[in-house]
Amino acid sequence: MTRILAAALIASAALTGAASALTSTSAVAQQQIERVLPGADLSGLSASQLAAVAQEIDNTDGAANKEAAAEALIRAYR
Repeated sequence: MTRILAAALIASAALTGAASALTSTSAVAQQQIERVLPGADLSGLSASQLAAVAQEIDNTDGAANKEAAAEALIRAYR
């Protein structure tokens, strides 16, 4: 019984940590997107979608190209 309780507590702590990491990753991605597209409406995008848009910004050269790529992905996700 003690092992089950200990395992449950460890699993709970791990899930809480994963959720926290996802939230902070999402916040970093959102900040990166907002630097390229100030005032962009990012509501409704999931954490993985925000990360994909941020990654696309990283992988694209030139400010105009970054804006266009980010806008296209955000439109596609809506």
